[in-house]
Amino acid sequence: QVQLVESGGGLVQPGGSLRLSCSGSGSIPTDTVAAWYRQAPGRQRELVAAIASSSGDTHVADSVKGRFTISRDNAKNTVYLQMNSLKPEDTSNYYCKIRVWGTTTEYWGQGTQVTVSS
Repeated sequence: QVQLVESGGGLVQPGGSLRLSCSGSGSIPTDTVAAWYRQAPGRQRELVAAIASSSGDTHVADSVKGRFTISRDNAKNTVYLQMNSLKPEDTSNYYCKIRVWGTTTEYWGQGTQVTVSS
């Protein structure tokens, strides 16, 4: 069984930074795509960024491009989301997901809240 645990959320002022971590445990397959999503109350879930384990290729949503960076440490089974120049509209619950490459098998974390406010 694979478990994902997010951490690093909190309250930050506009313009500030946070780094989210998603730590995986259990039998995590080698070839995966890890992603960060966010969802605020009353809004649709949004893909923020994704990264492939083998190639390291990344995708970042236009809404956060230039401000957010996704990275991963395969040896530590951890995925990071570095968030800079945070805006109030970035306030949301952020979720980590991994999907096994070439399958529909996926695992989600429980989420971590990010609040950007002065």
